[in-house]
Amino acid sequence: MGTPDEASADSSASRRRAGRLRLDEDRAILDALFDQSPMGVAVFDTRLRLVRANPALERIHGIPNDQLLGHRIGEFLTGIDTDEIENRLTKVLETGLPVIGTEVRGRTPADPGRDHVWMTSSFALTDPDGNTSGVTDMITDITERHRSREHLTLLDAAATRIGTTLDVRRTAQELADVLVPRVADLATIDLLVGVAEGEEPQPPRAWPVALRLTARGVARPEIAEGLRRLGEVQEFPVSSPHAQALATGHPQLLPVIDADAEWIRNSPDPRTRILLARGTHSMMVVPLRARDTILGVVHLYRSASRPDAFEPDDLVFVQELATRAAVCVDNARRYTGERAATVTLQQSMLPRSVADQSAVEVAHHYRPARAQAGVSGCWFDVIPLSGARVALAVGDIPGTGIEAVACMGQICSAVRTLAQLDLAPDEVLARLDDMVPRLVEREHSTGSAAILEKLIGATCLYAVYDPVSRHCVMASAGHPPPLVLDPDGPVRFAELPSNQPLGQDDPVFEPHDLELAKGSVLALYTRSLLDAVGADPTVEERLRAIVARSPRSPDSLCRAVVGTVTPHLPAEDDLALLIARTRSLDAADVATWDLSCDPAAVAGARAHALRQVHQWGLGDLAFSTELIISELVTNAIRYGTPPIRLRLIRDRMLIIAVSDAGSTSPHIRRAATTDEGGRGLFLVAQCSRRWGTRYHPTGKTIWSEQSLTDVTPAGSVPPGR
Repeated sequence: MGTPDEASADSSASRRRAGRLRLDEDRAILDALFDQSPMGVAVFDTRLRLVRANPALERIHGIPNDQLLGHRIGEFLTGIDTDEIENRLTKVLETGLPVIGTEVRGRTPADPGRDHVWMTSSFALTDPDGNTSGVTDMITDITERHRSREHLTLLDAAATRIGTTLDVRRTAQELADVLVPRVADLATIDLLVGVAEGEEPQPPRAWPVALRLTARGVARPEIAEGLRRLGEVQEFPVSSPHAQALATGHPQLLPVIDADAEWIRNSPDPRTRILLARGTHSMMVVPLRARDTILGVVHLYRSASRPDAFEPDDLVFVQELATRAAVCVDNARRYTGERAATVTLQQSMLPRSVADQSAVEVAHHYRPARAQAGVSGCWFDVIPLSGARVALAVGDIPGTGIEAVACMGQICSAVRTLAQLDLAPDEVLARLDDMVPRLVEREHSTGSAAILEKLIGATCLYAVYDPVSRHCVMASAGHPPPLVLDPDGPVRFAELPSNQPLGQDDPVFEPHDLELAKGSVLALYTRSLLDAVGADPTVEERLRAIVARSPRSPDSLCRAVVGTVTPHLPAEDDLALLIARTRSLDAADVATWDLSCDPAAVAGARAHALRQVHQWGLGDLAFSTELIISELVTNAIRYGTPPIRLRLIRDRMLIIAVSDAGSTSPHIRRAATTDEGGRGLFLVAQCSRRWGTRYHPTGKTIWSEQSLTDVTPAGSVPPGR
């Protein structure tokens, strides 16, 4: 056994050998890190001068390491924010704390035409005494990983930003906004002509093909200025990448645009030439394809402010984005087309014009719901009736879409048919109410009941105005009452009884009768007008003021009301408005006689009528008038119930009306050769333009109309009053 001193010497020697082994091991690890690591490693002294770098860093920088040693990073890298890097390294030197996972973006001489992204981690270097002797930067190129992450982020953003509405142009603009500036300096969405209007896209059959510039995204004002000079529709020759993308369905990538290319020199579209003049250098054309149908193309350009060209990876990403966006564009196109067809169908059922008449002067307006919303089934109608009367109708169908419009057609047709029967308003609504559940029940067996079920809950207001008596009788099936403005009175709502909508198992529709002075105004509207009033309490006050101040011209009043209400309408509501200013017939144009039940009264009735016809200057109608009156009065005396009344009205027609208290309706028939009678109503029909029977609470009226055309001298017929 050795002495203590010998043992101590052996222990010191062992520690020295172990220290040398660790130092050799550390040096081997450090050499391997510098020589073999794929990460760039840079060692800086306390003055931030590069003192050592590995080959991987040389590949990143593109500058030989022996040219970098002894220099600060800002002296040899100009495409990167070196101030930010040196601030970070200084912080590590001062605090001794590492900074991990910092991203740096820029360009180096190794790849000057393309941005790269690096992940850097910085550590302080300390000597055995604990003093900081420098700082190490470890650098990893994560460009591809970063680009993939950006693409995924952009795809996620596109999923929420594209297709927020069912408007084709808005959807196309949302796609352009996603692409600029994150992918390109300029993006244009060019659709085949008609796609934005909802038409079915047709593949090009002739060249050059026309495309409509539907949306654009622009990062540079000078590019936007050039595009403003272009027309909305441009043509592209078959040799152009735009046409090739359309014809083949394959994207076109031009990393560098050749200004001398034939398709540029001979293209009728000046777009590319204008963009080249403003520094664009790289282009992609990607088809918008949805459901195996090409809708248009997406054009993307990069300009001088973004010198890196488009790459195949960019093309793959934009293709995926365009595929997703194309479905949204096509959904919007389909909706636009269906909505246009629905609006066309609806407007074809509404009166486009109303013939001038003696009962009322009318103006009307229909405004569909906004493009993003469905079309509802609101409607209105003006129906001339016998005896110079007129029916005014307005209604609304719950729900939207083609189903609501189909139900509207059912109601409109039924109202027009019932109106020709000269039924009272409450009777018209009662028959409509009876019709609704029968239609739905019938259609259950055919599978189309879902459409007609929208009829249940439909509302309708039906009013009949008589210019002779100046009475207006109206009834409502759950519809709001009309606004009434007397010539010298305040604006008011008609005191219309509140009845149930159609199909609610309540067949009673209580009518309301009001007398209107000549020149009174009736405003019939759909419920959306009340919704607008509810959205802004000041709207009702403005409406009342407009109506009260109006010169009572229906056209001007209609425009004023629509202008006030439209900004406050909900997007899903359309508006139907019908304005009617009442007229009245002068007493000189109406002649009435009460007749006895004695057959001898027929001769007296003829004599009264002939004198009145000649007094009106209608002598050419004397013979036919005498014949019609003879037959109608004779029928009333023979088959009717007293009292009997004869009325002649000079309007745009000569109207003959014979009333009695009976309810028996005469029927026309063709008499046999041997019959002694039965030809009366047949002769009435031959002498009349129209004839018919209407019922009222006190009996019935048989009426006949004779045309004044080519009979009465110009100016002898009173103008509309």
